[in-house]
Amino acid sequence: MFFCEGNSHNSSDCLFVSLFFVNSLTINYICTPETSGLKNTNQQALSTTNSISLKSIYTDFLEITKARLAVSVVFSSIAGFMLGVADFSLDWLILIKLAVGGYCMVGASNAFNQVIEKNLDALMDRTKNRPVPAGRMSSNMALIIASLLTIFGIIILYTINPKTAMFGAISIFLYTSVYTPLKTMTPLSVFVGAFPGAIPFMLGWVAATGDFGVEAGTLFLIQFFWQFPHFWAIGWFLYDDYEKAGFFMLPSGKKDKSTALQIILYTVWLIIASLLPFSGFTGSFYITPIAAVVVFLLGLWMLFYAVRLYKLRTAKAARTLMLVSVSYITLLQIVYILDKFLR
Repeated sequence: MFFCEGNSHNSSDCLFVSLFFVNSLTINYICTPETSGLKNTNQQALSTTNSISLKSIYTDFLEITKARLAVSVVFSSIAGFMLGVADFSLDWLILIKLAVGGYCMVGASNAFNQVIEKNLDALMDRTKNRPVPAGRMSSNMALIIASLLTIFGIIILYTINPKTAMFGAISIFLYTSVYTPLKTMTPLSVFVGAFPGAIPFMLGWVAATGDFGVEAGTLFLIQFFWQFPHFWAIGWFLYDDYEKAGFFMLPSGKKDKSTALQIILYTVWLIIASLLPFSGFTGSFYITPIAAVVVFLLGLWMLFYAVRLYKLRTAKAARTLMLVSVSYITLLQIVYILDKFLR
């Protein structure tokens, strides 16, 4: 804040407040002038600046928290919640808390990640325009956002039950403190990152039941195996961009048959894990024969594109597999939910 008083050259007192949100953005407010020294054009310019500023803040917030990714993760948590509740007895308040708290958790992880990797993000085409590396947002502001999201997220999830808050906190820690640093050291970073990545699906079950048992463990296992073909496909078609920052994302370090073969192997493990609820060994979480057939067909669909990548070994084939993997996990969760409420 800056206060200026009248002198021999000024006949009025004024209060000038400058609020800095990002390096390239300043919002100016002129408060309680004693004389009408402002012109209408200045007021219009101020109004336009404020409007642009609010829009920029909102856009950068969505980008720093990776809103699209966060929403997809929240969807997984909601799916797990619906599988965990008793039939037709949804608690909408808990569901809303899970959605908001889950978004905070994912948003915090992404914000911390972008602060840690700001210099590396500046090297890659797909990330160089993010708020921090592009200079639109300071690292300190990003840290404040990440910290507030962490605090609010844990508090909100704790009001559901302590276990939900605990797993949410674990996911942030693993993602920012273990997975992120390992990305420039070893391809095993994907294995480590699969743990926080697999938490959301089972988090919903824990939120609904307050218990972590074989059911929640099964949900965790499904999304855990899904991480590998999904992220290796991303690592494949973005290989050149990742290489600029020194990220090791592929298991063999190369776009070769070995990596493609492992993608196929983990896709098979994913199919097996997805069919476990039909085995009768997953407690109260089970699916009917019809649902099992649909799940198996979805698995064959994804396996087809994994084999296709092995044969073609092109960036286009890898991108297609990535899109199919996203569709697979979404459709799988929908099939599980429909099977529960329609049987």
